[in-house]
Amino acid sequence: MLEMFRQAQYYKQPTTYQDSAHSAILRLENENYPDGSYHYAYDTENGISAQESGQLRGSGENVAVAAEGSFQYTSPEGVPVGVQYTADENGFHPVGALLPTPPPIPPAIARSLEYIAAHPEPQQQIYNTVQPQYYTTPGRTEGFN
Repeated sequence: MLEMFRQAQYYKQPTTYQDSAHSAILRLENENYPDGSYHYAYDTENGISAQESGQLRGSGENVAVAAEGSFQYTSPEGVPVGVQYTADENGFHPVGALLPTPPPIPPAIARSLEYIAAHPEPQQQIYNTVQPQYYTTPGRTEGFN
């Protein structure tokens, strides 16, 4: 996550933008617990803040970390950016006003998808789908009536 903040510095910046590589940390919390759960949070003098909590899910070879958190900063253009997220065995799921989102599904397509889900096609056995083909020699029709 810190790397993402560092990458933001490489975009064209107005001269009034503070250099985030040299900003003091105003608050830092970092808790790690014996059960594998954790929590961290920090704020910097240039307005960057982040927090995350996580815990282990599953057991044996199926152990995964489930986390939720958020981060905020001001872009070089002066736009406040905030992202909330969850991350678990199903992936990373960010939510934020500045993140791109797909357009809504048109109503006709949504109805079609609902119909398809409610009326699945019957399963066909593959070995019954191949039909024998017969070929004839021109002028010869015996046995093919």
